Amino acid sequence: MTRIVPAPDENNVWRLDTPGSEGWPRTAHADDPNKYFMVSTDGHVQEPADLWATRMDRRFRDRLPTMTTGADGKRYQKTEGFRPVRLRNIEFKGEDGLRNAAGQTPEERIADLALDGVDAEILFPNKGLTIWATPDAVFSQAMCRVYNEWAWETFGDYNDRLAPMACVAPADMDPAIAEIERCAALGFRGLSLPCKPVWGAPDHAALNYNLPEFDPLWSAIQEVDLPITFHVSTGRDPRTSRGNGGAVINYAVHSLAPTMEPLANLCASGVLAKFPGLRFGSVEAGIGWVAWAIQAMDEAYLKHHMFVRPKLEMLPSDYFRQHGFATFQEDKAGLDVAREHRLVDNFMWANDYPHHEGTWPHSAEAIERTMGQLTDGERAKILGLNAARVFRFPVPERYLTQPDVAALNAA
Repeated sequence: MTRIVPAPDENNVWRLDTPGSEGWPRTAHADDPNKYFMVSTDGHVQEPADLWATRMDRRFRDRLPTMTTGADGKRYQKTEGFRPVRLRNIEFKGEDGLRNAAGQTPEERIADLALDGVDAEILFPNKGLTIWATPDAVFSQAMCRVYNEWAWETFGDYNDRLAPMACVAPADMDPAIAEIERCAALGFRGLSLPCKPVWGAPDHAALNYNLPEFDPLWSAIQEVDLPITFHVSTGRDPRTSRGNGGAVINYAVHSLAPTMEPLANLCASGVLAKFPGLRFGSVEAGIGWVAWAIQAMDEAYLKHHMFVRPKLEMLPSDYFRQHGFATFQEDKAGLDVAREHRLVDNFMWANDYPHHEGTWPHSAEAIERTMGQLTDGERAKILGLNAARVFRFPVPERYLTQPDVAALNAA
């Protein structure tokens, strides 16, 4: 299958900007015989429009996301945990149109990823990111199970290259543990939990991941030995701002920024001392904030020592470096400080295929724009080897002669 990519229109021509890769021993170009091994740690499936309507228990079907007409005669998307969002007739053209319709089948994904130099991909829901958008954890768990069953039916045979994360509603504790064990037995490479276990705005009375009530969940996850992912726009409504600039404000403040919360909950609470086998990370939230966030946690721990409970064996930043990771598409600010803050082993690249905020089909140019300051070995880790280690991807034979790949396999 060959994809024909149209020339970028005026809104996308910037994606071709690159300083080039002169002096790089390896590159991210698909046709480079000495290409980096590359794993995109964030991609999105294209679920059938009727997936939940046809597979959900009938008692839940009238609560599924739907389209409604408001009193003003305009059409809105209605989702249980979100404010109604007005639907606009936006015509996607050129590359934007290509991205909007891409990724319909596993075979199409593999061909499109190969065009972008990508060898393997971690998969998340698309429409299904709303499966956590309800305070009713039982309802959420039912939606998660439907998604997991479809995802494994669709991608299970491709799991070495297209690896869906198993979605879980953690506040429904015993069924969540049962679903984790079921999905681990099937062969899922990781888990996806919402950024907050109880949907909604911050509430001190609600359960959160730092509390001992979640110890049985962490114990079960440690037992199956699967990494945990926290994807942006889960846990609470990311569409909080309205009016002028709302699209930008919602993306930066209400979608990306809250993804810091679960990482802080785990690094500052003593959870990782009790469950040292846990591995976890934020997805699609970028990395520029990570150095600041772990430094801020350390500062709070040291300067507010009189208030802090429990006392930790290490600083919060050390827990993140040992157990955590964060994924990004283009984030030069974060890459600029990766080495200085000892975070090269914690960062993972993604092209976010087929979303517009991603870099497909011009990932090589984006990598050249943002990674020129890194060493060849640092680029190799961030582009694929870190993900291969955490998600246990097999590395294709063509890369086994590269020294850092050989070292990973030996470990």
